[in-house]
This record gives sequence, structure tokens and C-alpha cells, in this order.
Amino acid sequence: MTESPAPRRVQTDSSWEESIGFARAVAVGDRVLVAGTMPLVGGVLHGEGDPYEQTLAAFGNALDALKRFGLGPESVVRTRMYITHARDVDAVGRAHKELFDTVRPVATLVVVSGFVDSRVLVEVEVEAFQGDPA
Repeated sequence: MTESPAPRRVQTDSSWEESIGFARAVAVGDRVLVAGTMPLVGGVLHGEGDPYEQTLAAFGNALDALKRFGLGPESVVRTRMYITHARDVDAVGRAHKELFDTVRPVATLVVVSGFVDSRVLVEVEVEAFQGDPA
């Protein structure tokens, strides 16, 4: 019986990771899970008031975490998008389609009551597969 390799973790400069005690991404087995990711880069909100731009920034952060495992958008098998307003569905969906149209991961889009930073309109999660797709 062979043992599975230990989980590998990625940390970023997010103050939330330190204060709450979590990793941005964890690879275990053939999966890489990326935690809820907001459109903050270097502590600065990108796309304030613009759900499309916030979605691109949030997924950009999530995809940056995947790069640390040698993975890109083509490895994504699941996305989750959390938004604060139903009116933003089209803008968020347009950004998702731009990034993942050729990949077609399973996706979930949920309206939530809010985030810890009230300027944030979108938070995303990503799951990726690292292995032989055959």
C-alpha cells in the first residue's frame, strides 16, 4: 500500500489568510482547491463598483494560485461565484465565459447577503485537476 503525498499549500500576501489561518490553495491527490478569493491585489480593491472587473480580478487571483502548481485555466473543473446582487449575474457570467468558455467547468453562482468588505461584489472559488485527463 502506497501513501499519498502530503498536501501542498500556497500562501499569498492576503492578511485574511494569516488572521483566519487558511491557505489560498491546497493540492491534495489530483485536486487543487482554491479558497474564496476576492478582487483584492496587494490589499487594493480592483474594479470598485464594477462586477465584471471584480470577477476578472478575483479569478485572476485564483488562477495565480493555480500557477504555483503548474496549472492554468484548462485544468479548472469547478468554479463557484458568490455575488451580492442578482443584477450582476450577466456581468459576472460574461467575465466567467471569457475566462472559461473553452474549458467549460461546472459552475455555481449564488447571491449572498454580503462580504466582509462591503465594496466587494464578487468572491470566487476554483477547483482544478492535476493529472492525466485521459
